[in-house]
Amino acid sequence: MSGTGWIRRSGGGRDRDPEGRARNARPRDGLGRPLPYGSAGVERQPEGVVRAPGESVAEAQTLLDAGRPFHAHEVFEDAWKSGPDDERGLWRGLAQLAVGLTHAARGNTTGGARLLRRGAGAVAEWTTESGRARPYDLDLAEIGDWARELAASVERDGGPVDAAASAPRLRGRPS
Repeated sequence: MSGTGWIRRSGGGRDRDPEGRARNARPRDGLGRPLPYGSAGVERQPEGVVRAPGESVAEAQTLLDAGRPFHAHEVFEDAWKSGPDDERGLWRGLAQLAVGLTHAARGNTTGGARLLRRGAGAVAEWTTESGRARPYDLDLAEIGDWARELAASVERDGGPVDAAASAPRLRGRPS
């Protein structure tokens, strides 16, 4: 068993979480990439946490600011899965944006740009359908602009981006 409570199987069996679901117990780096067993990784983001929407935004921003967009994606995914049906498109789009930043930071130019644009499109579509441009004080127009600009920059410049320096301001730029 590892420090996370997960059971690491030997002899080719699959790792399992405490509930018996198949889960990879390998440690991860700050961008969610698996490291060899026994390596020092970063603390995993707990899955399945139900938060109030404002808490999800604040937690995701903290993770983005720390250069951990993969972990921010997990927060958005929890909101997507536990939130009201009419907000799933919003949270799914935000999760795609965080994964796009993750891929861009890992140096996956094509995948990063594609996911950033897909997430921006999903957020814009949700905004149009819901008529809500600033839910939970999220600046969705600015977030979409950020994603499209980063996608273009990633394609133009190639190579990995600094995840923390490239992170969006979910609630807009500070005054």
